[in-house]
Amino acid sequence: MFHRLAPLSLGALFLTSCSGDLSALDPAGPYAGAIADLWWIMLFGAGLILSLVLVLLGLVFFRPGFGRSLSPKGWMIAGGLFLPVPVLIALMTYGMAQGEYLIGAWQNEPVVARVEAHGAMWQWGFRYPDLGDGVTTVGTLHIPAGGVVEVRVTSADVVHSFWIPRLAGKIDAVPGHETVVRIRADVPGRYGGICAEYCGNGHAGMRFTVEAHPPETYRQRLTALSAGVSAP
Repeated sequence: MFHRLAPLSLGALFLTSCSGDLSALDPAGPYAGAIADLWWIMLFGAGLILSLVLVLLGLVFFRPGFGRSLSPKGWMIAGGLFLPVPVLIALMTYGMAQGEYLIGAWQNEPVVARVEAHGAMWQWGFRYPDLGDGVTTVGTLHIPAGGVVEVRVTSADVVHSFWIPRLAGKIDAVPGHETVVRIRADVPGRYGGICAEYCGNGHAGMRFTVEAHPPETYRQRLTALSAGVSAP
C-alpha cells in the first residue's frame, strides 16, 4: 500500500482528505459552509504567521548580523506583538462575523421541519412530531432538502454528540436535557452522521445516515416508512 501511495504529492493527499461523507471541509449546506470557510481562513492566518517566522529565521541564518540593531526586548515586542497581533485580530473579527451570521440565520430563516433525535448506546433514533407521534426511524434521519430543519437532541444514558459534518456543527446530547441544532442540505442526497463524543465501547459504530429528499416527496417517503411500505 505504501508503494502505491508514494507517487502521490502531499497536496493531492491533503485534498483527498478534505472530501468524503464525513468531511467538514466538503460542506453541502450554508451552516457547514460557514464553518468550513472559517477553517480555511484560520489555516491561511496560521500559515501567514508561520511564513513570517520562517522568513525571519532564514534571514538570521543567511545574513549574519541581521537584527543586531534591535535589542532582545525589542525583538520580544516586535515578534510577540507586532507580528502576530494584527493577524490574530483579523482572524478573531472574521470568526465573530461568521458566528453572528450563523446566529442570525437561525433567527431569520423559517423552519420547514422539526425532528427529535435520541441518542442511546449505541444508536440514534428519530421522531418526526410534525407528521405524528407514530412516525419514527432508527439509524436514518429523513429531512427535506433546501430548507432549515430543527433537530432537538436528547440522550438516554451518557453524553453523546450529534454531528452531521457536511450539514452543520455538532451539539451535545445530554441526559435529561434538550439541545437544539439546525441543519440544512442544499440538494437531495445522502450524508453521514456520527457521535462525536466518546461514549463507550460501541462509540465507533454509533453512526447514522441522513437522507435529504426533494420537498415534494419528503412527507410521502416518511408516510410510506411509517406504514411499512418500501419506497421505489
